[in-house]
Amino acid sequence: MIRNTCIRSGELVIISGVKFKFKFRIIKSLRFRIMLLLILIGIIPCLIMRASVLSSYEKRSVTVKSAEIQNQCTILANQLGSSGYLTNPVSATIDVELSQLSGIYGGRVVVIDSNFKIVKDTYQLEEGRTIVSEDVIECYKDGATSFYDAGNRYIEVTVPIVEPDSDQHIGVMLVTISTDNIVDSLEVLHGRTGLIAGTIAIILAVLGYMLGTMMVKPFQRFTKSIDDITEGYDSNKVQEHTYTETTKMSEAVNKMLSRYKVLDDSRQEFVSSVSHELKTPITSMKVLADALLGQKDAPIEMYKEFMQDMSDEIERENKIINDLLSLVKMDKTTHDLNIKNENINELVELILKRLRPIAALRNIELVLETFRTVMAEVDDTKLSLALSNLIENAIKYNNDDGWVHVSLNADHKFCYIKIEDSGIGIPEDALEHVFERFYRVDKSHSREIGGTGLGLAIARSAVVMHRGAIKVHSEPGVGTTFTIRIPLTYVAK
Repeated sequence: MIRNTCIRSGELVIISGVKFKFKFRIIKSLRFRIMLLLILIGIIPCLIMRASVLSSYEKRSVTVKSAEIQNQCTILANQLGSSGYLTNPVSATIDVELSQLSGIYGGRVVVIDSNFKIVKDTYQLEEGRTIVSEDVIECYKDGATSFYDAGNRYIEVTVPIVEPDSDQHIGVMLVTISTDNIVDSLEVLHGRTGLIAGTIAIILAVLGYMLGTMMVKPFQRFTKSIDDITEGYDSNKVQEHTYTETTKMSEAVNKMLSRYKVLDDSRQEFVSSVSHELKTPITSMKVLADALLGQKDAPIEMYKEFMQDMSDEIERENKIINDLLSLVKMDKTTHDLNIKNENINELVELILKRLRPIAALRNIELVLETFRTVMAEVDDTKLSLALSNLIENAIKYNNDDGWVHVSLNADHKFCYIKIEDSGIGIPEDALEHVFERFYRVDKSHSREIGGTGLGLAIARSAVVMHRGAIKVHSEPGVGTTFTIRIPLTYVAK
């Protein structure tokens, strides 16, 4: 027999032997998620209670019905035992009572003697036949039994027939009745409880939708505020403090906007500054060239002096362009790294050797302290660029007759490079910005010594590309310390 089952979303169902599979649609809206959550929270206990009520009602009904039948059967069994009905099944009174019992409960009554022979069958189907049943045998041994078959919808009750004088079991009275009335009551109760559950689900859906609408309003206002700021209609900060979450989000967005504003201001200032820096050498070279061209018989010494000045301006232009190109390269992905196992001691010594002539011009002492030979997997070009920028900055922003101390150490996992100087230091309020692109602490002083505000940004990018970290500690008028930590073994993401 093919049974048609109802369709339920999300379940595998069978209709006339054909399989269909339905998938839940993923709802991303917070409002609908709240609604569904509220429905689940409310409807699941209702469904559990409904199943419990139906199960309890069924068990209780079966128990009451079984006990009622057993009581009636016990009374009849006593009459059967005392009247000798098993040996002489001819009694109009008892036959009427057995028929009444069968009619009242809509079931079948069978009387069985000690030889398992059916003495009386109210259905008159198997009288005179022998019956061997587990329940009948158990009843002979231990007394009355009761069995409920929910699938076939019947209750079977056995009651022993006892001989009055000896209390010996001389027969069994077997009663089988239908439980259709219990099933009908269960179906009615099932429908009513389903209606109640459905009503509760609808109420919870409405309440959930209303609650979800109320809860998402602050987020809608938050989104609108961001959209207004994005479109340029509102320059104020985001102010949404309905929930703790929206307060934290507002603070985070406002902090991001503040940093963005600082970055944007720095970028605009950098563009203006770089435009000026790029234009100034060209202007100077043009002035020098025009001056030479304006003199017919300029002495060779003047030519040499002017050409040296032009060479210095070209070097200055080249420095700015190289910094910009280096920063662009740092923006590329890490697969551009050329990782090799390098001797960090030799790399640092080479950088110091190249920078000693610059330090000697101001009598600045360069000191290298190494504790052990350090081998690490690095891109020597990018790491050298980072260290060169840091050490060169330590020289540029130092005092005459000062010192720069570079130390190199390592443990089982990391390489540590520390660069200390006796320079002018960095103000506390500028420490958190020094690694930002285009940022310069002392703009006038930086311009005088040729700074572009890109050196530390380049250094930080190079260290981060190696999965490392860089920190700075400084005290104005005392000096600055940069600490770099780089893994000895490079691990690509």
